[in-house]
Amino acid sequence: MTHRTDQDERPDEKALLLAAGLADLVVETIGGAAGSLRSLLNRSDSGDLARDAAADLRARGRLALDRLAPDTDGAGGLAHMEVLAREAVARRAAAATPDE
Repeated sequence: MTHRTDQDERPDEKALLLAAGLADLVVETIGGAAGSLRSLLNRSDSGDLARDAAADLRARGRLALDRLAPDTDGAGGLAHMEVLAREAVARRAAAATPDE
């Protein structure tokens, strides 16, 4: 097969080549992931790994939903660094206020 330059390819050929390349990448990635999954299933601590992964996914989902929540400040909520900054200011204010 001869290799043609990008200028020689029609738009439909470019789209087909992109789709084929993407499909090849997906198949290769899935193959690698399947091998990794097999090795994970053979581990003795796979139950712990599954629980940790589920907890990580829940935390990630909570962060994603919090980021998109309409009832917080601004469109989609506060940025992570803004939340940390506000917490730091609140801690400093609490430390500066004498206990009654």
